[in-house]
This record gives sequence, structure tokens and C-alpha cells, in this order.
Amino acid sequence: MGRYSDQCVKKTLDAYRGGLTAAQIANGMNAACENANRLADDAHILLDAARIPSALAVAILAIEETGKISILRRLAIATNDREISDAWKEYRSHTSKNVMWMFPALIAGGARKLEDFRPLFSGSSDHPFVLDQLKQISFYTDCLGKAHWSVPCEVIDESLARSIVMTAKLLAGKPTHTEKEVALWSEHMRPAYASRDLDLMKHALTKWHAAMHANGLTTGDADGMDRFIFEGIRP
Repeated sequence: MGRYSDQCVKKTLDAYRGGLTAAQIANGMNAACENANRLADDAHILLDAARIPSALAVAILAIEETGKISILRRLAIATNDREISDAWKEYRSHTSKNVMWMFPALIAGGARKLEDFRPLFSGSSDHPFVLDQLKQISFYTDCLGKAHWSVPCEVIDESLARSIVMTAKLLAGKPTHTEKEVALWSEHMRPAYASRDLDLMKHALTKWHAAMHANGLTTGDADGMDRFIFEGIRP
């Protein structure tokens, strides 16, 4: 997308809502990674400058950018127009993109295998809304509770801001996604996703990881995903 000038800014952006090729999805994932890292770095600069509320708010924006990657993966295996439409709605929803912010806390609490992270994606969990509210009170003043004025510099704790900034940098990752990676993901995960069978999806995930390893697209142990899903990783 080119640079905007005053003459070309619209009241609303022309948001795309259709299907994407594997190459387009990989480009989107890398763009999200790069921007998440930029925002996380900006948050750290703000933190060092003691701009605590702004640091927290920008770190949350970085986490939201990172969350686009998993949504783009779902778009890659969408099987019909409704699933494509749902994926784009999540892509542009703040709370759908910030579900991973509790990932480090779950690890610290003993989470070691895939099932342990299920609460991140539970529809009944309120943690995405908590983070979104933190972003709001970091940016804006508001009148809350019994006519109490919420002022960002007064309500945002530095230790919380530092924790969220660290989480943002941890989740940002690296922009190394490829067309081949997305094509392999679609090949292995789409049939399992269409079945809605959890066991099939788990086995498809291990096959995808093995295919990634065989194609030189990931480092480490080829059986690492199997252990993470079925046994659990060591701390």
C-alpha cells in the first residue's frame, strides 16, 4: 500500500474481505511481524522515557498485530465464504487479536503442552477484554465507577507496563514466513479443520511441522511438535 496524502484519505478504508493466495498470506504475516516488532520497540523507548501509560498502550497494539498471524492461518484453511468472512471479522477485531497476551503467564504457571493453553482460546475467558480495557485506560481519561476520573498517569502501574512490553517483544517473532510454509499449512490443516475433529487437527499439526522440517523451513527436532502436543515440553 502506498503512502497517503491529504487528498486521498477517505472517511473509511476500503477493507478487503476476500480470499488470499498462500503468497499473499505469507506477506501479510511478515508485515504483521515487522510492525509488531516496530511497535514493541517503540513501547520500550517510551518505557525508558518514563512514559508509562503510552508504553503500555503501544505494547498492546504490538500484541494485537502479532495476533493477526494466527488469524491469517485460519484464513489459509477457510473452506467457504462464511469462514473467510469470519476470519476477516476477527482480523479487524481488537479482542480477537490479543488472546495470546496471557501465554507467558500460563508458562510461568506450569503450562507445558498444547491442552494447557486451551484457556487462551476459550470463548468464556475475559482476558482479551481485560487487555482491551487496559489499552483504553492507558490512552484516555474517563469517568468510571462512582463518578471517579480515571487518568492514565495515575492508574497505570509501571511494573504492569514493563511486563506487557516484555510480552509484546516475546510474541512479535521474526518475519520469516514463506509461501511454502502457508501452502504446507493449508495442505495438512484444511481437511482436519473441516472435520472439526480435535484429534485429527492435532495429528495434522504434527504432520505439518514434520513437513516444515523436511523442507528446511524450521530448525530443531522434527518430533518437537509431537512432544508439545502429546507429552509436554520440559521447563
